[in-house]
Order: sequence, then structure tokens, then C-alpha cells
Amino acid sequence: QVQLVESGGGLVQPGGSLRLSCAASGSIFKASPMAWYRQAPGKQRELVASISSGGITNYAGSVKGRFTISRDNAKNTADLQMNSLKPEDTAVYYCNALVQFKGYWGQGTQVTVSS
Repeated sequence: QVQLVESGGGLVQPGGSLRLSCAASGSIFKASPMAWYRQAPGKQRELVASISSGGITNYAGSVKGRFTISRDNAKNTADLQMNSLKPEDTAVYYCNALVQFKGYWGQGTQVTVSS
């Protein structure tokens, strides 16, 4: 019943910026912790950033200071602003919502950082 759709991925040069957006279904978004994960080829999926229903954020050490997660409850969206991108940020980025202690995933959006 919960659906998430990511958008905003693409190709960007090192040092560039990209903004990802996650559109969630229904009013349940307002009470759901949201997170962005990423998975690079041959790697485990890792947590990049999370934000609680109250706006408390958490970041992986590798992105802290460069990425910012935010949410707009009126629009049912959660965004990830990515600055100072590095080649090692290349991955498929997934949106996740925790609803009734169950995680829901979007389809993912590819981010490629390359010159």
C-alpha cells in the first residue's frame, strides 16, 4: 500500500551537486521516518541519511557536511541535496519509509559522478 518514487538521479561531474526527491503515498508519510540508502556495484546497501517525522536527521560519516536530507510533509516528499559529489558517491540511491515497523523501498535512481 505504501509506494515511493525516486527522481533526480543522473550524471554529474566531481564537485557538482544533485538533488534527489522521493515522493511518498498517503498521509502516512507525515508520521513515517524517512531515509536515503545507496548501493554501489559489489557493495552492500548502506544508509546515507535519515530524518524522523519530527525532523531529526542522521548522516553517514562519509556524507556528513556534504549531503542534506529534508522533508516536506505537505507535499509528501523527502529530498536529498548532494553537494561536493565524489566518484565514490556513485550508486543507486533508494528512498525508504518505515511504516508500522516495516520498511518500504522505492525503485531507486542512479547517480553517477564522473568526469
